Amino acid sequence: MSLVDSTARVRLNAVAATFIVSSFCWCRPAAAGDVRTEHITDPTLNGMVAFDVRVPADWHFQGTLGQGGQCVGVPFQVFRLTSPDGLSFVERMPTLGWSWGSGPGLPSNKDCLPLKEGVSAQQFLKFLSSTLKVEYVADAPVPAEENARAQKNFADAAAVYAPKYAASGIKPPHQTRELARAIVRFKNGSFVMKGLLQATVDCMESYLPGMKSGLRGVPDRPPTTTAKCNAGVRYTVAPEDRFPRVLATIASGAIGASPNAAWEQAWLQRNQRQGEQMVQQIAQQGAAQLAASAAQFNHDQAVRQRMHEQFLSTMQRGTDLSMARAAQVANSNHAIAQDWVDYSLDQQTVRDPHTGQVSKVASGYNATWVDSSGKASYQTNDANANPNGTLPGNWTRQQVVHGDGSN
Repeated sequence: MSLVDSTARVRLNAVAATFIVSSFCWCRPAAAGDVRTEHITDPTLNGMVAFDVRVPADWHFQGTLGQGGQCVGVPFQVFRLTSPDGLSFVERMPTLGWSWGSGPGLPSNKDCLPLKEGVSAQQFLKFLSSTLKVEYVADAPVPAEENARAQKNFADAAAVYAPKYAASGIKPPHQTRELARAIVRFKNGSFVMKGLLQATVDCMESYLPGMKSGLRGVPDRPPTTTAKCNAGVRYTVAPEDRFPRVLATIASGAIGASPNAAWEQAWLQRNQRQGEQMVQQIAQQGAAQLAASAAQFNHDQAVRQRMHEQFLSTMQRGTDLSMARAAQVANSNHAIAQDWVDYSLDQQTVRDPHTGQVSKVASGYNATWVDSSGKASYQTNDANANPNGTLPGNWTRQQVVHGDGSN
């Protein structure tokens, strides 16, 4: 393996330290024909061909499929085509991603680039050239027809999902695609190497509206804005005097890659199934949380309703009657206040008919038994249950009383 090929391998690994390799292929050139087709397969779909790569017949090919992660959500092709002398190569780098935003619903970005803002495709290439430690010579124009084709493909893909957003009443995300090229240069021994960096940067900004809380004590949920960008990069390098010929080879169609339509469909179907399963799980979890929230709300509402009814009942007695029975009313209010606290805490007060001892126990049970120590209790909804003779110690059934212990 040549020095350039070794350098390229190190550089590729350095740029994509977190990329997940799912398959790898090292293929020797075919014996006949000017161009041959190599395949990048997806081992997660039984080795199905994911990408077809066109390769000059006498060039070497290496290819693999990255399965993505938190920041890059879809699989991506990675390959290197190397000339017979090892000096020229064309690489499709791992897709790189970055994300930023504000709000409580931000996703994990543990495998993202350390960029926290939107950058243009041209700016990204300057950042990348610095990472690759090559000289950034100049911006290069993107052919108008190539940009038009890329924008059309992007718009067509977005149009597929537009009806789903509309049907769900969800504002579709704002999406953009930008292409850029840059000429770079470096030295490999005595060779002056010239390179072309090509980037396609796709960005999507999503807005998740906040939610106003309907529960007392539960804060409103603020909105979340999430922006995510993915950059696909192709890197073409050759000795400066051979560089135009390599570009001409690419332009002729002898070098390139295209996804397999059947694989795309299979991947989308699997992804949809997984998404539906995830939605169901979230819905189940959400339903449980909603039920818990509703139960708490109903409980609190019942406490408030009971407080209101009891307060209203006292008011309806009339001023004169209330004044005449001031002491009784005071005692009643005292008992009511304790009942409110018990009810708010899902508790009830019970009293031992023999000793008069008062205990606070969980509500929701019809019968409560307390042992002779007064420290252990047994609760049940079975009227015939009796822990005596079954549990150690002597047990006494308790009387349900007001929170202050009164009948």
